[in-house]
Amino acid sequence: MSLTITIAAPFRHARRDQLKKNEVVYFLSFKQHWMGIEQANMLIARAEEEGLIEMKGDMIRPLFDVATVEIPLGYKPGSSVFERSDPVDDLLLRISHQAGVSRGQLVAELNMLVQDRFGGNLRQEAAAVLMAKRYGVEFRDLLPALREHLLKNE
Repeated sequence: MSLTITIAAPFRHARRDQLKKNEVVYFLSFKQHWMGIEQANMLIARAEEEGLIEMKGDMIRPLFDVATVEIPLGYKPGSSVFERSDPVDDLLLRISHQAGVSRGQLVAELNMLVQDRFGGNLRQEAAAVLMAKRYGVEFRDLLPALREHLLKNE
């Protein structure tokens, strides 16, 4: 989630729905002093891989509603924004928080769904989406990352 907050910050600050890449880099590197120029470029590339932004030429447009992202007062991203996350784990964590079910119980349920109900013929990514639907937890923002994770692990 901190990647989403970090990407939302320059757009919220500028009050615009798209920015030039150098404007985002300037905000992250010089205005906020959150990271160096190279790190800011890496962050933009990672956000594009995760399906959070769209690049058209030199322009960046977020693919999520920036207005819904709460940026805590005094926010500063940690090194975790550069780490690749496991979208299945992210979705299970979200289900755990919103449904009040322990993460261990959800992992057991996921494994049971994959092995028992589908005889091992269902991927974890799909099982996590089915579980999110069952618990009424929003998952659409994670679909690009889940898709990419699925394709990488075939």
